[in-house]
Amino acid sequence: MELRQLRYFVCVVEEGGFTRAAARLHLAQPGLSAQIRQLEKELGQRLLDRSGRSVTPTEVGRAVLPYARAALAAAESVRQTVDAYTGLLRGRVTLGVVSGATGHAFDIAALLADFHDAHPAVEVALTEDTTERMQAALLAGELDIALLGTAERTPPPGAAFQTVIDVPLVAAFAPTDPVLDRADGTSVPLAELRDRKLICLPRGTGVRTALERGCAQAGFRPRVAFEAAAPQVLTQLAARGLGIAVLPAGENEPALDGHLRTLRIVRPEMRGRIALAWQAGGPSSPAARALLDRLREAVPQPTP
Repeated sequence: MELRQLRYFVCVVEEGGFTRAAARLHLAQPGLSAQIRQLEKELGQRLLDRSGRSVTPTEVGRAVLPYARAALAAAESVRQTVDAYTGLLRGRVTLGVVSGATGHAFDIAALLADFHDAHPAVEVALTEDTTERMQAALLAGELDIALLGTAERTPPPGAAFQTVIDVPLVAAFAPTDPVLDRADGTSVPLAELRDRKLICLPRGTGVRTALERGCAQAGFRPRVAFEAAAPQVLTQLAARGLGIAVLPAGENEPALDGHLRTLRIVRPEMRGRIALAWQAGGPSSPAARALLDRLREAVPQPTP
């Protein structure tokens, strides 16, 4: 049994298949499959069930998985101990980012580029998903750090938050929409959106959760006709007359170019928040802790 075989096994489980695992490991799929078969032959048991559309661990595989991860973590600790004497930081960090979280004043791409320049031996695995799935992955230890949208002011048990963006939600209307004639010019009551076709981010995102809670408070259910993962797509759909886009203030507004009018939603006001999240005890690896420190330092300070 070799550490690399355990690493391959863990990677296949995490990716749910050999193709994605091979791409992540930069290996040819036949070679990866051969290594897993060799590990199973040595152990005398099948670790992976290959019969479904996705590859899943067998009962034995599920039992072996925590020990495989522990062995890899122990080997990584040996490497980190040696690196501490040379001042070299290395390792792998898993970072989750919700769609649309790279705008505003928090430029995640630039921050990662700066971090890579400072620590070239650290590999950052970037993934994009909904807030709900990333939060679950964070608590399960599958992500080290997540930049996610949230309707909450406080993190769930087991996690820690630092708010990155906190802005009101706005409604984007076509210039001829009759609601604009009744609005005061800057805001619109949420009740005006009752029975209107809305365009919003998908379920599981912080903005969608905030919209659904606000509508429940106002006594109705939102009629979401279109969903899109990227805020700029929401405004493009609204500009085509397909509905009223609900999105955080400041998202894509410079690109509206007179095609849409935005009004702040009030009574009740709803907020679009993006938070930097990590496990309450902090990331386990020095590389993940270093990246988290860098990201937290870059969070815009609230205006007095």
